[in-house]
Amino acid sequence: MRVRTTLVAMKRSPALVALSRDHHHALDTARRLRRAGAGDLDAALAHLRAFWEPEGRRHFEIEEALLLPALPDTDAAWREAATRVRAEHDEIRARVESVSDEASAHELGRALHDHVRFEERELFALLEQRLPEAELARLGAAIDAAEHV
Repeated sequence: MRVRTTLVAMKRSPALVALSRDHHHALDTARRLRRAGAGDLDAALAHLRAFWEPEGRRHFEIEEALLLPALPDTDAAWREAATRVRAEHDEIRARVESVSDEASAHELGRALHDHVRFEERELFALLEQRLPEAELARLGAAIDAAEHV
């Protein structure tokens, strides 16, 4: 018997909604990669390429340029989270460039899924808890501007 789980929508700060929307696309891509078999591997990889250029790549750039510097390194929880995000971005970029078979597609799908879940559940929550509302709004405006470049 297969049990389906439903993602419960979290109340997200308007400042982070654009990045969360990108995360929905990333989760769809991750699901396709994790489930890819011999018959649909090429389609899953084509979907990955269409997602990655330019959306996925640009999403990582925006997070690294705007999100990760939003809180100081003196905040230990933030420093740890930001370090994890940078490492996972590097790992995912490398996997995107080298994915070619079912095993590597499944690994990339798991890595992308886990990364998005971490950002949504932990990284964004830290920002929403620690940034004053006015700074969060300025961050959101900068994210929106960067997405339309």
